[in-house]
Amino acid sequence: MTNKIEQLIIATVAFFWAFLMWFSTAAFSPSIAEFYSLSTEQLALLASSAIWLAPPGRVLAGWAADRLGAHNVFAIILTYSGAVSILSGMPSLVGSFDVLFVERMIVASAGISFVVGIQHVAQWFEDHEMGTAEGLYAGTGNVGAGVGALLLPRIYGTNFSDAFVHLGIVALLIAFVYKWRGEPAKNRAKAQAAKDNSGLKDTMFVWTRWSAIALMLAYAMSFGLEIAMNSWLPAYYAEGFGGAIADLGFDSTAAIQTAAGTFAAVQSFNASLFRPFSGYMSDLWQRKGWTPYPVISDQHDYSPRVHWLMTALILITCTMIGLTIIGLAGILPASVVILAVFGITVSFGTGGVFAIVPVIFKDRPGTASGFIGGISTAGGIVYPLVYGNLPNIHTGYAVVAIVFFLPFIGFFVWAMRYDDDPRDHGIGTESSWLGTPEKPAGGDD
Repeated sequence: MTNKIEQLIIATVAFFWAFLMWFSTAAFSPSIAEFYSLSTEQLALLASSAIWLAPPGRVLAGWAADRLGAHNVFAIILTYSGAVSILSGMPSLVGSFDVLFVERMIVASAGISFVVGIQHVAQWFEDHEMGTAEGLYAGTGNVGAGVGALLLPRIYGTNFSDAFVHLGIVALLIAFVYKWRGEPAKNRAKAQAAKDNSGLKDTMFVWTRWSAIALMLAYAMSFGLEIAMNSWLPAYYAEGFGGAIADLGFDSTAAIQTAAGTFAAVQSFNASLFRPFSGYMSDLWQRKGWTPYPVISDQHDYSPRVHWLMTALILITCTMIGLTIIGLAGILPASVVILAVFGITVSFGTGGVFAIVPVIFKDRPGTASGFIGGISTAGGIVYPLVYGNLPNIHTGYAVVAIVFFLPFIGFFVWAMRYDDDPRDHGIGTESSWLGTPEKPAGGDD
C-alpha cells in the first residue's frame, strides 16, 4: 500500500538528485578544464551542455509520463543518466573532450525529469492542495542545484571523477526505489485517463491552446529567467561591480569570482526556497477567492490562482527594471538586496504556473507540463544573449523586461480573459482536433 505523502517524497528526492546531477558539471568546471586542457570556448560549450536537451526532452518526458506512468519514466531517466554519469567519471573511457561533452549533455538531461514529477504529484493530490504539493516538490528539488554548487567541490575538491561516479550510483539506487514504490496515480481510472489522452492529436490540442501558450510564456518569465540568471550573474557581478567588490578586499581575480558567485547564489537559493511558499499562496488565494484584476476572468474555480500568477509576473518585471536602475547607479549592496527580492518574485512565478497547469489540463497533465516546462527553458539561452550584446552591462534586465515580458503579460491577460473554458480557445477547436462534440458556450468540464 502507498499514499500521496510517500509518492510526494519519492518524487521530491528523485528530483533533488536529478537537479544535483543536472548542474554538477558547472561545480567542477575549473578542474575539468585543467584536466582536459580545455580552451575558454570549449569550457563555455561544456557549460551550455546543461540546457541543450531540456526543451525537447521535457516535452517528450511529459508526454511519456501520461503514456507510461511517471514512476516508469522517472526510473528510466535516472537509470540512463546515472549510468552515463558513472562512465563520464572514468577518464580512461572518455578519452576526448567531444566524448565528454556528449556524456555530460546526456547526464544533464536528468533535468527533464521535472515535468515527470509535476505529472506524478498532480495525479495524487486534490485541486485545493495542488499549489502547496507542487511547490514542495519543485522548490525542494530545485535546491539540488545550489547544494551541488556549494557542497560538491568541498566534498570532492578537484576530484570530479569520483563525484560523477558516486552521483551516478546513487541515481541508480533512487531509480530502483522509484520503480519499486512508485505508483502512477491514486487510482487506476486517473492513470488510464492520462494514458488515453496522450495521443498525437491530444498533444497538438494542448500545444495550440492560448492558455497553455500563456502559461508557457509565464514560465519563460520565471524558470527560463531563473536558469538564465544562474549562468549570467557571476559574470555580471564580476564585470559590472568588479571595482566595488575589489574595494571590499577581494582584490585577486579568483577572489572577485568567488564573491561574485556568492552574490549570484542569493537569487538561486531564494528562487528555490520560496517556491513552496508560492504554491501555498496560490492555494490561499484560491481559498479566499481573491481576483483583483478586472482584465482577467474571475468565473472559474481556479481563477484566483491565475490572478496570483498575474501578480507574480508584474513583480518579476518590476524587479528586473529595478536591477537595471540600481546597476546604473553602481550601488552594490542595493543590487544584492534587489537580487534577493528578485529571486523571491521568480519563485512566485514558477510556483504559480504549476499550481494552475494540472488544474486546467487534468486529463493531460504530463503533456501540458512537458510543453509548458520544456519550451520555456529556451529563455535560459535567449536572455543571456541579450544581456551580453548590449553596450552597457546593466541595461539588459530592463530591455528584457520591456521587449519580452510586457508583451508576454499582454498575451497572458488576453488568453485568460475568457469566462468559458479556456481550452475552447486556440488554433482550432476541441472537435477539430479530437473529434469530440462541441460543448455549449460557457460550459466547463
